[in-house]
Amino acid sequence: MNILIINGPNLNMLGIREPEIYGKQTYPALENFIKASARELGVEAEVFQTNHEGVIVDKIQAAYYNKTDAIVINPGAFTHYSYAIRDAIKAVGLPTVEVHLSDIAKREDFRKISVIADVCSARFIGLGFDGYRQALVFLKEEKHGTCKKN
Repeated sequence: MNILIINGPNLNMLGIREPEIYGKQTYPALENFIKASARELGVEAEVFQTNHEGVIVDKIQAAYYNKTDAIVINPGAFTHYSYAIRDAIKAVGLPTVEVHLSDIAKREDFRKISVIADVCSARFIGLGFDGYRQALVFLKEEKHGTCKKN
């Protein structure tokens, strides 16, 4: 199983940006965590980060043509207003899981809105790095028909 992990704007600033919210671990530590989790689960994971909305749309579309099986996405601030990313996820029809390190439901009002939630198979929010692992587990179990959806 091939899974694309997309991280949006400012994720590259982990460890620097608001450590009281996002923690002190760095983006390279997140990449290593995701890759180790993927190996442990026996899935292939490509980890990608950009600060640019159009690049995320291009990456989602390329996933369709590259025969990627699923997507895990933390769109960062784009979560709250990027209908372009939402439309790209919907267009490709790949199982997609939304992940956020912090609990966006308990933060500023504007962060409580996710314009991609309804086109995603699941969401893992407020779990730190482990949200990515849980997303990978979810997608692997969904692929093998053992996933229990609520």
